[in-house]
Formats: sequence, C-alpha cells, structure tokens
Amino acid sequence: MTLYQPFLDYAIALLHERLDLQPYPIPVGFESKQATVGKGKHQEEVLTTSYAYQSPKLRQIRAAHVQGGNSLQVLNFVIFPHLNYDLPFFGADLVTLPGGHLIALDMQPLFRDNLEYQAKYTQPILPIFQTYQQHLPWGGDFPEEAQPFFSPAFLWTRTQQTEVVETHVFAAFKDYLQAYLDFVDQAEPITDSRQRADIQEAQLRYLHYRAEKDPARGMFTRFYGSEWTEEYIHGFLFDLERKLAATR
Repeated sequence: MTLYQPFLDYAIALLHERLDLQPYPIPVGFESKQATVGKGKHQEEVLTTSYAYQSPKLRQIRAAHVQGGNSLQVLNFVIFPHLNYDLPFFGADLVTLPGGHLIALDMQPLFRDNLEYQAKYTQPILPIFQTYQQHLPWGGDFPEEAQPFFSPAFLWTRTQQTEVVETHVFAAFKDYLQAYLDFVDQAEPITDSRQRADIQEAQLRYLHYRAEKDPARGMFTRFYGSEWTEEYIHGFLFDLERKLAATR
C-alpha cells in the first residue's frame, strides 16, 4: 500500500456516494505509464496512473498518482467545475520526496479579491483550516505569482514525519473534500452571460498558470520524455483550452 493510495480510495468512494459520477475520457496512453529510473541497486520502477470522472456540475475530476518507491510518492487531485458554476477548484498536491513531504490543499478561488465570493466560499472553510493549522504549520514562501490562485484557507505545509501525513493530512483532506462537495450540492447554475464569461476567463487564467508552471513537468520529462509530458499536461491534466477549441 503506497502512502497516498488511501487518499485516492477515500476520494473515489466519497465521489461515488455523493455525486452522479460518470467516467471522463482519458486520452489513450495516459491511463498508466511505467518507467525504470536509477541504476544498479538504486533502480526503481515508477508507475503513473490517471483517474478521471465528471458529474452534472463538475466538468473534470482527475487524479494523477505517481508511485516510485519510498523516495517518490505523488498524488495530484483536482476538481474543475463546469463553466456555468462559480465554484472554486478543489486542489490537493501531496508530494513525498527524499527530503520529506510537501502538502498543499485548497479550494482555489476564481475571484480571490471579490469579498462576496470570499464570504461565500472561503469564510465557511476557515474553521477547518484553523483546526489543522496547529498540526500543519505554514510551509514557508511560495511564488508571489501563485498567490492570486490560492485562498486564505490554503493549507500549505512541509513535514518530515510520515505519521503526520497518515493522520492530520489525511483528516484535513477528508474535511476539505466533504466541505467542497457541500458547496457543489448548493451550487446553482449561473445564467448571466457576463458572469459566465468572467468564470471562463478565470478558469483559463488558472489553467494557463498551472500548465505553464507545473512543478511535475521536470519529473515527468525525466521519466517519460518531453513529448509525452507536454501532451499529458495540455491534453489531460489541464485540458480546458483544447476542449473549448474543439467546440468552436
């Protein structure tokens, strides 16, 4: 059992329980990919597995799970709402490297500086954030250009202790996901065309930033080559632009 498998199992079971879940198409060649890295006794098999679903309000729910032995475990789990809902994104980046664990968990706002939006989507989850903050202290600086894409309830921490990931991080992941699905339950479609255009623009802004700055790019390129990596990033992980182009 790898470190983040229980997170993935929990999320998929909860999504099935709470949503009318349908499969989301994963492009051929991305369901699973394997590579051998290192030499001699340092050789490891790295397996990347992709999962994707959709529901009436959520355009794409997707996960990339990288298993590379004790020194490399990654779960990137993101939910993108349909463009006629003002819901934030759900984002979990759970990364284990030889130096420790890097944990980022948030409901990433479409409109960070809009007070009404904050009151609707950030205020209700601040108590959850505060509960975990004492166990999961702030992980230090992150890029200034990234700051507009995170909420005041952004849980960002670094820890050396696997036990902290198995307990506090897992509990926080469950609570954030449950709270997100509560927002999804309550979400009403946006009919105003101006608002919908703003939502599309905000989603594309976020996707551009993430696709451009994807921290996994170097890792995937090393394992699987740059052609596969760029296609994986633009054709699956952050595919909205392609999907919109296809409907024009």
